[in-house]
Parts: sequence; structure tokens; C-alpha cells
Amino acid sequence: MEFPDSHSGLLIIVSGPAGSGKTTLCERILNEEPTLSRVVTSTTRSPREGEKDGIDYHFFDRPTFEEKIKAEQFYEYAQVHSNLYGTLKSDVQDKLTNGVDLLLIIDVQGAKSFREKAKTDEFLKKHLVTIFVMPPSLEELEKRLRSRATDAPDEIQRRLTVAVAEIKHCKNYNYCLRSSSREKDFENLRAIYRAEKMRNR
Repeated sequence: MEFPDSHSGLLIIVSGPAGSGKTTLCERILNEEPTLSRVVTSTTRSPREGEKDGIDYHFFDRPTFEEKIKAEQFYEYAQVHSNLYGTLKSDVQDKLTNGVDLLLIIDVQGAKSFREKAKTDEFLKKHLVTIFVMPPSLEELEKRLRSRATDAPDEIQRRLTVAVAEIKHCKNYNYCLRSSSREKDFENLRAIYRAEKMRNR
């Protein structure tokens, strides 16, 4: 007797304040878990040198992007400075249906959009896993931001103010990964991923 293959893809969303370490975490798990792929998002900005359409981003001109918004083809979208960014439903759904696990780093507003969509979208609800990376403290977060030496003091203060607001959203996520060391954070993220692969849905 053969048992049915119940494998279906996961959509793992990761959020957290700037300096929480989420990008480093996600880059590592993508490198070390071959079954996990990055979600390719869409944008109206021009490709930078070396970027390829469909690999780094889906590049659209603004009228095309806006037509897709009107046709409700995005799970979420936002304007950042003068460009639009978004996550196409088709790109996510096709891969999840084929059993591909996806990872998406997104801000708290984008994650909220996914949760709202999942309330009425049974397909999305079945596959969605949300994780918030919580910094150990604001003091440690400030220390991390300063150690990067990439932002002016006023920008660091702005990021800390934003972090306070973002942290309030932690309770809305499936998991709150409380950051400590890079190694421990990675172990926790990988444990969540592997546990979710075994969970009955």
C-alpha cells in the first residue's frame, strides 16, 4: 500500500525591524535548505546592473503594474519612494501548488496584507506561516545599527522609532523569534521551518 504524497509548499513570511538580523538569517537558510526558494517580487524600478527579469525581480513599467493592481493580481503592493513593489498571486500560487516552499522578507504592513487576504483565501491560509524577528532590546538594536556604519545618526533614530511601532505587531504573527546570537537564531528559524513541514494542515 502506498501512502498519498501530501506535500504542499509553504509560504514563509519573515518580518522584523531594520537591524534585527532577518536578512542575514533568510539568506543563510536559503543557502542551507535546498527545498526553500525566495519569492521573486515585482517592481516598477529599472533593473540595476547584473539584475535579471524573473530572477531578481519581475520588472514592469508603471502602467502595466497599475493594470495588475486593478485586476487584483497582487497579494500586496506598496509605493516606496517613486516606485511600486508587490507580490504577484500567480507567482506564489503556481509554486506552492507544485510543492515549492517559498520565503518572503516583508515589512509589517505587507505581512498584514497577507494575513487579511488569508481570511477569505483558503488556499493562502493553508500555506501561510508568519515569523517576526524580535531584537533582544532597543539598546542592542541601536548598537547593531550603529555597528553597520551605513546610516547617519538621524536615520538611526528614525529606524529605532519605526522599530518600536513594528514590534507592536509581533503578537499577530505565528511565531516570535527572539534574537540572541546568529547561530541560535538560525537554529530557531530552521526548527520552525522543519516543524511546519511536518504539521497537519
